[in-house]
Amino acid sequence: MDLGIAGKWALVGGASRGLGLGCAQALAAEGVNVVIVARRADVLDTAAAQIRQASPGAQVLPVAADITTPEGRAAAFSVPGGPGSAFDIVVTNAGGPPPGDFRSWDREAWLKAIDANMLTPIELIKATVDGMAQRGFGRIVNITSSAVKAPIDILGLSNGARSGLTGFVAGVARSGIAAQGVTINNLLPGKFDTDRIATTLQAAADKTGKPVDEIRRAQQAQIPAGRFGTPQEFGAICAFLCSVHAAYINGQNILPDGGAYPGTY
Repeated sequence: MDLGIAGKWALVGGASRGLGLGCAQALAAEGVNVVIVARRADVLDTAAAQIRQASPGAQVLPVAADITTPEGRAAAFSVPGGPGSAFDIVVTNAGGPPPGDFRSWDREAWLKAIDANMLTPIELIKATVDGMAQRGFGRIVNITSSAVKAPIDILGLSNGARSGLTGFVAGVARSGIAAQGVTINNLLPGKFDTDRIATTLQAAADKTGKPVDEIRRAQQAQIPAGRFGTPQEFGAICAFLCSVHAAYINGQNILPDGGAYPGTY
């Protein structure tokens, strides 16, 4: 299927690895030019090289910056050769806040979580959505978490901050921009085989004394698909949401989790 987005420009956050990289790879494979942002320049440059090799027809511009800061967003909007703030596609993505007990989180921990996982996506939407509407096409995809749908007790910072973003998107996506060709949707990943899940598995192993492989198998057994997802699968879903064929999907929370969520709705 031709997604109809070749030649457009996308901004992808957290794109040096994991789900962000999967999205950038999938978009570039469709001929989309990508500005990829992450904090570590060395890892980001390696990712950029991989994308260029796989998709030589797409421009790939890496920006080593913290997109949760005004300076980082300014760097992404001013990268030489890029579109400025005139992006056709924006994929917001920032690392989740640390797990823990809510009793130990002070005001600063909450503000940091809200800034990264709620306010930063809102700032990116605010900076790009009106231009998208004027040009008659725009796709914004926010990578949040399955914890928005099924909260996880030790991820209270993520539950709270990302739920705030979900509520904001529910309103702004229905504010009339869809009639101007702009959609905003959220992707709520379940368990995917990324560095982050490797870290959580190791933490569980250290806490319980069980081997990492045993914990991995136990967690996979709880997923109807019998495995973790791959960043490539996630990227394909993201690319479709960014396509011309997804113009009638708006304001939705899409849960790729292998069937792990047990509810009907």
